[in-house]
Amino acid sequence: MTPLVEVDRLVKRFPLTRGVVFQRRVGVVSAVDDVTLAVAEGETLGLVGETGCGKSTLGRLMIQLLEPTSGTIRFDGEDVTTARGARLQGLRRERQMVFQDPSGSLNPRRTIGAIVAEPFAIHGLLRDRDERRARVQELLEQVGLNPEHYNRYPHEFSGGQRQRVGIARAIALGPRLLVADEPVSALDVSIQAQIVALLRDLRDRLGLTLVLISHDLAVVRHLCDRVAVMRAGAIVELAPVDELFEAPQHPYTCELLAAIPRLPIGGGQSSSST
Repeated sequence: MTPLVEVDRLVKRFPLTRGVVFQRRVGVVSAVDDVTLAVAEGETLGLVGETGCGKSTLGRLMIQLLEPTSGTIRFDGEDVTTARGARLQGLRRERQMVFQDPSGSLNPRRTIGAIVAEPFAIHGLLRDRDERRARVQELLEQVGLNPEHYNRYPHEFSGGQRQRVGIARAIALGPRLLVADEPVSALDVSIQAQIVALLRDLRDRLGLTLVLISHDLAVVRHLCDRVAVMRAGAIVELAPVDELFEAPQHPYTCELLAAIPRLPIGGGQSSSST
């Protein structure tokens, strides 16, 4: 399969500082350390590991929400590492992110209609008000929400519904790559399976390439084709999902598998009531 996104020897370091008023740099921490990885078009790749292992940072680097310290990022065969201005803006349309906390990623002062329509405003698309509203309502329906709730505010929805709003916003521009960063970890267990089912359905219907960042291997096993296990900023194991679960090679992978909660992650119904 042809890679859609490739990272080569990617490094991301953050400065360590001391002091409250007069901060001084005392060192650096490597959040991502010499990672080389390719994700094929149409593939679902899981990025797993403990909190702080660098998986979220790697996901943000893939879509250039963060700038790498060193290394190369390619998208659809093109080196986009140094993309700026209009080129980077164009790449934003093709690479989107679903964030962990639906409450924190939605502006409480804006209606969900305005939130989902925001990408169109940023990119100068669908300038006609009626046309834009119709498209937003179509997106709401696509993620299992009532399109008539266009003028409601985030606080009027449950956590699962707010995550659906975030997903609708992420797919609004028809991206090719979707990075989902812990998309169900902030939700009740009873709702998680429904959001997983929604992501799977959208992936299949829209032909998305999906990078799923999660510490929950039960969710990863249900959705992913391959799994990359991260520890201390590096990938310690990369394998097809069945191979990794049945015959893990790295001791750290074995530790993660031993800690999987025995909770069913089934198909679930995409319901607007959650």
